[in-house]
Amino acid sequence: MPYSERMSALEVRASLSLASIYGLRMLGMFLILPIFSIYAETLPGGESHLLIGLALGAYGLTQAMLQLPFGMASDRFGRKRMIYIGLLLFVIGSLVAAFADNLYTVIIGRAIQGAGAVSAVVTALVADLTREEHRTKAMAMIGGTIGITFALSLVLGPALNQWIGIPGIFMLTGILAALAVLVVKYLVPDPVVSRFHSDAEAAPSKLKDVLQDMQLMRLNFGIFSLHAAQMAMFVVVPFAIKQTSGMSENDHWLIYLPIMVLSFALMVPAIIYGEKKAKLKQVFVGAIFIMLLAQLLFAGSVDLFWGVIVSLSAYFVAFNILEATLPSIISKLAPAASKGTAIGVYNTAQSLGVFVGGALGGYLSHYHGFASVFIFCSVLMALWLIFALSMRTPPPVKSKMYHLEEMTAAAAKNLSTRLSALAGVREAVVLADEGLVILKVDMQQSFDEAEVLRLIGR
Repeated sequence: MPYSERMSALEVRASLSLASIYGLRMLGMFLILPIFSIYAETLPGGESHLLIGLALGAYGLTQAMLQLPFGMASDRFGRKRMIYIGLLLFVIGSLVAAFADNLYTVIIGRAIQGAGAVSAVVTALVADLTREEHRTKAMAMIGGTIGITFALSLVLGPALNQWIGIPGIFMLTGILAALAVLVVKYLVPDPVVSRFHSDAEAAPSKLKDVLQDMQLMRLNFGIFSLHAAQMAMFVVVPFAIKQTSGMSENDHWLIYLPIMVLSFALMVPAIIYGEKKAKLKQVFVGAIFIMLLAQLLFAGSVDLFWGVIVSLSAYFVAFNILEATLPSIISKLAPAASKGTAIGVYNTAQSLGVFVGGALGGYLSHYHGFASVFIFCSVLMALWLIFALSMRTPPPVKSKMYHLEEMTAAAAKNLSTRLSALAGVREAVVLADEGLVILKVDMQQSFDEAEVLRLIGR
């Protein structure tokens, strides 16, 4: 296949349509966050904040259990088939939650939603449908979709609540998931060949090495803590805003909208500075410190309106920076041949954080009050800050991938040696069985891509 610096029309179509699948599913998860706690309190069982927290976080448990198995099953049974199964489960879970007349049934519905764990399958299908040199762009489209979806959810959730209520939102997300099935069938191209991709999928043989890598485990603890704190907070924050402002939950979007605009405005220059100036660790550690301050401020001022507003503002600035930088740091620190496995473990840790945060946030809120939730979050952030300070500075590298024609293992080893010797190449991995070359290229040194293409016969 010829090398090209531009994505083909088919690759753009595949990337955008799969990003929309990811976004629709995330929208279904996030839309209820800013108003669910207030609604749940009116249901039988809602007198227990523990059950409210379980309802918020239940999808994280089943997602953590099933996303890696779903991805591996797609290698055997087909990408689209597993996506159909996952979306159908999501539709069923949404309908169960929509028609629930008590909080216990909502918890069951949320758990079924999470069981539709298609994230790893979507990533694998993106890899099937894009050339190696464009895969990073395609994955970036999906990552951007997740961030935009989360921000929109905080604004749209309260607005939709006044029109259709939480049951209506669950119904809407079920309808969107059903429409996503049509997108997969009619808009997402069928891959010519589906095979395993080390850069995009988890390999059981590499799990042990990834789990023993303390640099990666620091980041896994970080994403666990970030989403545990997020879910614990949203057990409490809707109540805190309503009680301190007197505003109806339907109007809470008036608070979230300017905060999200501010946080995105500050996030972009921080990330550009970190990447361009090789100061990613400093930006990363600084964001964790701001997150810690936000949680401490929450704990001390959760009963004051402006305390809540300032705390939320600091929180979302830090959250958006951390959510954007964590995947970048993983790709820089993970061995090139284990990147897909590292991302798979990272995503599992994130889902576990959602469940643990919801459950513990609900428990602490119910038995020890609102402030205890933020003290718990502060402890998580303090531990993460300690781990981050001792983290190895991420090298200023970016990943480059190239398609490789069939060759023997000996030829692949020789090619890897020659590529490693090129100026600007920090790491070179040649996977002959996957027809893939992965390079980690120093962003601060000159890099002769033409010579790489010549060596690999492109």
